[in-house]
Amino acid sequence: MRNPFSIVFWLRYYLLVPGNDFCTLQKQGVANLQPGLPALNADRVALKEKSARASELIFLLQVSRPGLWSTTAMFYLMPLGHADFLHSRTVWLGLLYVLFPLGFLLYGVNDIVDAEADRLNPRKGTFLFGSLGAADQLAALRWKIGAIQVPFLVVFFALTGPRILFWFAALLLAVVLYNAPRFGWKSHPPFDVLIQASYLLVFVLSSWLNQVPQLPWQTFVFGAMFAMHSHIFGEVMDIEPDRLSGRRTTATLIGPMPSKLLIAAFLCVETALVYVFYGDLVIAGFLGFGAAWFLLDAMLIWKNRSYSPIEMRLFMWGWNAASLLGMYWNWAHGSLTQVRHASGL
Repeated sequence: MRNPFSIVFWLRYYLLVPGNDFCTLQKQGVANLQPGLPALNADRVALKEKSARASELIFLLQVSRPGLWSTTAMFYLMPLGHADFLHSRTVWLGLLYVLFPLGFLLYGVNDIVDAEADRLNPRKGTFLFGSLGAADQLAALRWKIGAIQVPFLVVFFALTGPRILFWFAALLLAVVLYNAPRFGWKSHPPFDVLIQASYLLVFVLSSWLNQVPQLPWQTFVFGAMFAMHSHIFGEVMDIEPDRLSGRRTTATLIGPMPSKLLIAAFLCVETALVYVFYGDLVIAGFLGFGAAWFLLDAMLIWKNRSYSPIEMRLFMWGWNAASLLGMYWNWAHGSLTQVRHASGL
């Protein structure tokens, strides 16, 4: 039997018995709060969706490797020399393609194939060094890579004719040869380095789109060697995660010090090419400085030690600064668009 003088009895009465004033006020308070709950939930859902869209946009940009945009742009602009490209829509259209859709294809396929190995790579997940996508992002990347190529293929066909189909066929062949799971050249030295000559397709595309002559064969040789030594440098930075994942590259096969010496050798040949055939002391001087730097790196400074993440970021910023200077120099002088002399060979 309940005690009418109990404090607990009266508290329960006021809190639970319908019709009393306190219970009525409690219900009114809940009723007043309820209209605001759907709006609050909607705001949370909208904020979550906005965050997801921003994350997806960042991922897609990282796939295209903004850290390499300056180098790709330098290759694209090299055939144009001192051309007035500021007022040409075709120049900007081609530049847009090689920066994003082309990079999206080249590096997107690479990210899909290397998904597991990339999780061991501390460089990934950045704008400088590339994406680190989740499984659902990488799965959706396949159709996005194809979809973004189609409008450019149509426009380029209208501008250059059927020959652009051969260009895209050569591009796809290079992508397959490099990334194929079983026989991909990326894991079969020295083909992992030699396949980098496919970046010369950027020279060809630029000349076709902008209706300028193809570059001299000496510039093609220079461009191929430049792409190769750049790739070896990337392998040196990735040597530890590549070893952990069991991937065979030129750098993991011969080691960091010999790889750096190989880069220095490439740069020495490039220096000689530029000096002998084009007589450009500025470009030759930059390349010669690069050769000396990698020689010092291999013999005195880092030797076989791995670069730290901060050092790698500094190297990439320096690399981009050099590429921007190269673009300006090419526009100002067009040194590599025509052979000046061939004395000395």
